[in-house]
Amino acid sequence: MTAKTPDAITFEMLQAKAREIGFDVCGVARPKIDPRNQKRLDEFVAGGEYGSMAWMNDPERLPRRRDPEMLWPDVKSVIVLGSNYGPAENPMALLDHPDRAMISVYAKNRDYHDLIKKRLKQLARWIVEQSGGAEQVKVFVDTAPVLEKPLGQASGVGWQGKHTNLVSREFGSWLFLGEVFTTLKLTEAAPEIDHCGSCSKCLSACPTDAFPEPYKLDARKCISYLTIEHDGLIPHEFRKPMGNRIYGCDDCLSVCPWNKFASRTEELAFIPRAELTAPRLADFLELDDAEFRAFFTGSPIKRIGRAKFLRNVLIAAGNSGAPHLATRIEVLLGDKSPVVRGTAVWALSQLLDDAAFSVLQVRYSRQEEDALVRDEWDYAAQTV
Repeated sequence: MTAKTPDAITFEMLQAKAREIGFDVCGVARPKIDPRNQKRLDEFVAGGEYGSMAWMNDPERLPRRRDPEMLWPDVKSVIVLGSNYGPAENPMALLDHPDRAMISVYAKNRDYHDLIKKRLKQLARWIVEQSGGAEQVKVFVDTAPVLEKPLGQASGVGWQGKHTNLVSREFGSWLFLGEVFTTLKLTEAAPEIDHCGSCSKCLSACPTDAFPEPYKLDARKCISYLTIEHDGLIPHEFRKPMGNRIYGCDDCLSVCPWNKFASRTEELAFIPRAELTAPRLADFLELDDAEFRAFFTGSPIKRIGRAKFLRNVLIAAGNSGAPHLATRIEVLLGDKSPVVRGTAVWALSQLLDDAAFSVLQVRYSRQEEDALVRDEWDYAAQTV
């Protein structure tokens, strides 16, 4: 019996298969990071701009992030896949409704990692089968030290805008990315060129001035970092600029002029859950741990935990200008989490007049054992 001869895999075949599986865009790059982006990474790490994301400066991971071949020496090609998650409405619309919670577009439904990884594995299996088992593959979706945005630009999928995120001429700012590393030598795409021109709308839109200059981000000032990655109390200087953003921030993405070419996603898993389109801050303030975990099952929001989530909601409540929330917030002065208690102090200082706040201070501050929460009482007393 004659063994089947593996079919040659062309880019056209790969692209067709990727679209059949459900990806919206596909590109191929060499497993190399260009010197400019290596320098950007080195400066980002050297300046400590990664904040508490210690994995960015891990001595084992950093060299692999700079060079994909150190992550997997056998890799010959990197296939970059993109999935459109474009919103149907302006993500910044809720800024005009401070009693409602703003959640980043990507987090309003299921965690995209699960779906993207499943589809990456499907494409990877097809490559192995098509090559008769001659080729090897590895898949990544934000789970390994991969500089996916530079690779995305090298593959022709899009370019890194001045806000450091990938921008597509077809899908604007709204692409989830994933990669298939393979031993298969594929024809590389022409890198996408930068189409930002003189535009700087994304930079000026940032509420916390997180961009020290174009193409550079200081994560320590970024609302997405502060609401998701940052542990503990959020620095006072960022609380007001956060507004009602409780998980992530889309401002720099939303204002990009290239979004005029973007289209709403057709993927059901990326369409927002009805209860997360314009949720009331008041409802979130009452979630206990079990309710939080149940409500956000399958959501990326679940991973930050109730304490950080309530911290973010309390800051939004403090910025809401809605004194009627004070009764619900006062309950949280007795919460088991110091982060929740401390942020509740700040929120109440923003909503109550001096006399009402002083009453609460006398009632609660003397019995507070946590030093950071006591500091919040002292800070609030000086500013109300």
